[in-house]
Amino acid sequence: MSDSIGRLYDSVVAARSRDPSTSRTARLFRDGVQKMAKKLIEETIEVGLDAVQMNREATILESADALYHLAVLWAECGVTPADVFGEIDRRERVYGIAEKLPKDARMSAARRLLAEGARRKALA
Repeated sequence: MSDSIGRLYDSVVAARSRDPSTSRTARLFRDGVQKMAKKLIEETIEVGLDAVQMNREATILESADALYHLAVLWAECGVTPADVFGEIDRRERVYGIAEKLPKDARMSAARRLLAEGARRKALA
């Protein structure tokens, strides 16, 4: 699966510089992070609604759309699939399972990620 996500991410990054009149991805980059986030939210809501209705096929299709929009947002924010998979691996090492962090751990992880992001910006 990580290969598929990596290829999706790479194609999103490559499409960033295409003509927005012919590339949906380039258009999202032109429209900015607010539009990207809005599209991701819309797609994840659709996934949830289809899942509640137990519509397997629609859930698959909308999940693929949500992953696409997530990859676009990652690219805009300077996040790579490797960054996300690294966090999943870290959680698995610390908690024995790669699940959602408890609230206290999320806050310290968020602070760590903010500090890392600030350091990356300073180096750029």
